Amino acid sequence: MISLADVEAAAARIAGRVLRTPSVPSDAVSRATGIDTVLKLDNLQVVGAFKERGAANRLALLTEAERARGVIAMSAGNHAQAVARHASLLGIAATIVMPSFTPATKITRTAAWGADVVLHGETLAEAAAHAVHLAETRQLVSIHPYNDPAVIAGQGTLALELLADASDLDTLVIPVGGGGLLAGCLVAATALRPGIAIFGVEVETYAAMAQHIAGRAVSVGGPTIAEGIAVRDIGEIPLEIVRRRVTDILVVPERAVEEAIGLLAEGAKTVAEGAGAVGVAALLTFPSRFKGKRVGVAITGGNIDARILSNVLLRNLLRDGRLLRLHLQIPDRPGVLADIAGKIGETGGNIIEVSHQRLFAAASVQAAELEVMVEARDSAHADTIVTALERSYVVRRI
Repeated sequence: MISLADVEAAAARIAGRVLRTPSVPSDAVSRATGIDTVLKLDNLQVVGAFKERGAANRLALLTEAERARGVIAMSAGNHAQAVARHASLLGIAATIVMPSFTPATKITRTAAWGADVVLHGETLAEAAAHAVHLAETRQLVSIHPYNDPAVIAGQGTLALELLADASDLDTLVIPVGGGGLLAGCLVAATALRPGIAIFGVEVETYAAMAQHIAGRAVSVGGPTIAEGIAVRDIGEIPLEIVRRRVTDILVVPERAVEEAIGLLAEGAKTVAEGAGAVGVAALLTFPSRFKGKRVGVAITGGNIDARILSNVLLRNLLRDGRLLRLHLQIPDRPGVLADIAGKIGETGGNIIEVSHQRLFAAASVQAAELEVMVEARDSAHADTIVTALERSYVVRRI
């Protein structure tokens, strides 16, 4: 099994190749959750994710013969970029197999490091099977994203740095995909701080680790913004470590992940992808589990498509009441639109978009339907805008 000495050796091996990312107290997350929070910002790595740690350590241990053969890896993006980058730095040919649903930004960045990118399969499991096939037929060295002792030891360096920067932490919260990061952090943290609580976090559509720990049959699948941890097959090596040492595995809903991305972007001024934000989602979902504790949360990745980030932020604005979609039944006569705009303006609302239908949508030829998108300061301000309009019109919030 992997020991603290293995993690410390990995830290020495990757020093200078992988960034030592900051651990920063987050007032925004602490105020939003009521929990004293320190964020470990591994989204600031060169490839935007913690995966550089394990990849750099594993590749550094290759023999000359293995380097000459070339390497292959399977990943939804972050492990792919990490292997591609460090293979490039070492002059090693790399083939990366990625599922077809992988975000475009991860595909583009992986290819930019000179890797041969192969898109195959609708799931990580299908991509993994194809990677095994290519490794056998082309005699490539497989760099597994999580079921590899050297990769796990490399990932554990995150906990070494976090506890060195914030030695008074009571609890760590670590995202879980295949389990490599959680396992490495468990090895390091429990050796350095016996008794520290360590929680893994999964998204509800892919809660394979939680199901394993509970002794249930694994059933996963479905769309998720946390595609980086959308894993069906947990690694055998990580699973054995996690079974013996983890405090608990928490499962968070999709909406909490979106809220966490928004909180980190607006409040903590840091960009996180879905998989990288699930730790904060756990604080939002289970605040009572962390009450009175000082908690270190790993922000494990920041590779999120700009379009997806934009959509998430807009969805959060709608949920918070800072963006209103209003449907109004109005009389079809001159001056009504001006009156509505005036009422919104008088209450301090900002009209973003207007859709006016008079010919087909309204029930009567004497009526019209209006949809208005309005920006408000907060939910209370949104209620004020709606109340002002309801004095004269039938209003429905969409």
